[in-house]
Amino acid sequence: QVQLVESGGGLVQTGGSLRLSCAASGRTFSFNAMGWFRQAPGKEREFVAAMYWSSGRTYYADSVKGRFTISRDNAKNTVYLQLNSLKPEDTAVYYCAARTYISTGYLYSPSSYDYWGQGTQVTVSS
Repeated sequence: QVQLVESGGGLVQTGGSLRLSCAASGRTFSFNAMGWFRQAPGKEREFVAAMYWSSGRTYYADSVKGRFTISRDNAKNTVYLQLNSLKPEDTAVYYCAARTYISTGYLYSPSSYDYWGQGTQVTVSS
C-alpha cells in the first residue's frame, strides 16, 4: 500500500512563493522517480518537475524552469516543490506522483507513474 499526501497549497499574490510537500508512505523502496504535475480547470494534466529518487537528477518543464525547484528528504520520504515568482497561469491543482522501477516511459508523461496524491490547490492572484 502506497500513500502520497500533498500539502502546502494556498492563495498567493503574483510574484509570491509557496512550498509544496509530498509525504510518501508504504512501499517507498520501490520508487525510482517522483514527479509533480498540475491541472488547471478545463486543461489536461501537465508535467511540472521530476526527480530520480536515487541519483537526485532533476527535470523541469520549460514554463517553470528557473522558478520552481524540486527536492527531497530521503529520511522523511518527502519530496518538495518550491514555487517562486508565481504567476496567475501557475494556478492549478498540483499533484505529486511516484513511479516504480518496473514502470517505463518518459518522466514527463503522467501515464508513466503508478501512484498519485490527492492534489493541493495553488491559486495565484493578479
